[in-house]
Amino acid sequence: MPLLKLDKVSIAFGIKPILDQVELQIDESERIGLIGRNGEGKSTLLKVLAGEHLPDSGQVWRQAGVVVSTLEQSPVLPVGLTVFEAVADSLGDVGHLVSRYHVLLLDTDVDLEELGKLQHQLEVKDGWSLQQRVESVLSRLNLPADKLVDSLSGGWKRRVGLARALVIEPDVLLLDEPTNHLDMETIIWLEKQLASFKGAVICITHDRVFLQNIAKRIIEIDRGLLTSWLCKYQQYLERKAAAQESEARTNAEFDKKLAREEVWIRQGIKARRTRNEGRVRVLQKLREQRAKRRDISAGAKISVDKGEKSGKLVIEAENVSVWFDGKPYVSEFSCRMMRGDRVGLVGPNGIGKSTLIKALLQRIEIDSGTVKHGTKLQVAYFDQHRDSLDLEKTVIDIVAEGRQSITINGRDKHIISYLGDFLFSPQRARSPVKVLSGGERNRVVLARLFSQPANFIIMDEPTNDLDVETLELLEELLVEYTGTIILVSHDRQFLENVVTSYWNFEGNGEITEYVGEPPKWAKWVRGLKEGSDKKEKTELKNRPEQKEKLSYKLKQELEEMPLQIEKLEEQVETLQTVTCDVAFQKNDSEFIRATLDELSELSESLKEKYQRWDELESMG
Repeated sequence: MPLLKLDKVSIAFGIKPILDQVELQIDESERIGLIGRNGEGKSTLLKVLAGEHLPDSGQVWRQAGVVVSTLEQSPVLPVGLTVFEAVADSLGDVGHLVSRYHVLLLDTDVDLEELGKLQHQLEVKDGWSLQQRVESVLSRLNLPADKLVDSLSGGWKRRVGLARALVIEPDVLLLDEPTNHLDMETIIWLEKQLASFKGAVICITHDRVFLQNIAKRIIEIDRGLLTSWLCKYQQYLERKAAAQESEARTNAEFDKKLAREEVWIRQGIKARRTRNEGRVRVLQKLREQRAKRRDISAGAKISVDKGEKSGKLVIEAENVSVWFDGKPYVSEFSCRMMRGDRVGLVGPNGIGKSTLIKALLQRIEIDSGTVKHGTKLQVAYFDQHRDSLDLEKTVIDIVAEGRQSITINGRDKHIISYLGDFLFSPQRARSPVKVLSGGERNRVVLARLFSQPANFIIMDEPTNDLDVETLELLEELLVEYTGTIILVSHDRQFLENVVTSYWNFEGNGEITEYVGEPPKWAKWVRGLKEGSDKKEKTELKNRPEQKEKLSYKLKQELEEMPLQIEKLEEQVETLQTVTCDVAFQKNDSEFIRATLDELSELSESLKEKYQRWDELESMG
């Protein structure tokens, strides 16, 4: 049953269409990944679905009583409240009662009369279940209930925003980059929560593992249009590549035909006297079609000047310790980094990864130990906090630093051309940083970082706010880079594709090195699954044996099941092929909706058949 519908919705900012006559239906319990380049309108679409942004034209339909909750990229939180109060605040009037009750319990000189009244009100309004819900979400997100929100870092504030979105248990949950600033353990927890969440989820994320694990349908925003792909992310990549290849062939054939007609219309006077007026009208139509066509825009072209080779030894640290407020962030850590090493730093937020980097770069004082640098080091350091960006300066001012051109591996590029490689138009390149999105600011830092020669790249959370396409391009650059790399990231696939060894932060300053094998978090994830599998097997083993045997009718059903499943799989595959064809999107909306509904029903039937097959086999 549909929860939300968009019917011919259009939105434009200036002359650029963000959404152009788009149609979309969100059904119950759907899991949708929303993808597209930065600036294509993903966040705008979420705001339309949430009712925060009215379209320029078209209709937005919502099922009566549907509850929509949003986690924004930069959540706005209530000022002056504790974490518990801020989360409970999102539950409305009953949430305020829950919040007040929590505050009174902490008061050593509590007003017992007010406490009694609150208890009565909470009983009448089922407030105890809401209190449990708030406490459960805070516990799972490891949030400090009684700490003031204003005192939290950006990453912790994002967790509070996530808690506010989850605690109201909405019918539709809109997530805008939910994994940004979350550590791996919390990301994996969030995946599990979303898997058991009963409502629909629409998620914007650059985390490809998260996207693959969560989304069962991909909605792509490309040049103002929405395309629906009823499949998981990896299948989408394959089908999208085939669709782009088909589109390129079609456009090439169209352009050849248009070129022939343009030559014909420009022939001499004799030819013009005898020309076919119908052919002239066809040419005019071709010109109009070409003018309306949205060509695939060029992607980012990130490159780095590798500079001269560093010495063979890059960094040598011996028994390094760093303490803050009586707590060890790094404890007697030793390492020898050689030229070409590629190290990933993994561990929860706030455990000391950035501290270790600054200690190795000799940017902070260490409490004990020694750090030595090798020769000819040219360091490029990408700071996760982007502290060095002056919000009042333009993109050109920050990246160029007075230069008219940038030299990359011996070749000069004009600054406008160089910024164009990072997807900044000339107009956007002259804009102040304060008007840029999070993804654009990230690209500013990358553009400045790679404008200088570097044989040692250190990147602290570089993937936050990047679209998937730019992320994959950065990943490709780092894979091909021949210098030395230190990489801090919570993006599992990004780490696995780029680094060859890991420093895992265990806590209390302890750091364990893993060479040529997965880090602790990967083992931990596998351990969770293995533990779950063992538990299921133990439960099955301990169950009383089924004395009942399959009846003749059930045996017949079991024998026929593989053939039924095979037929359903063929039907699903046929419809998936149809829906992924470029021509499918040119049909009218009723046909598209009916086809997608049929595909959804067949997929659900297939899932039920598999479950029934397992059930019958276990009985046999």
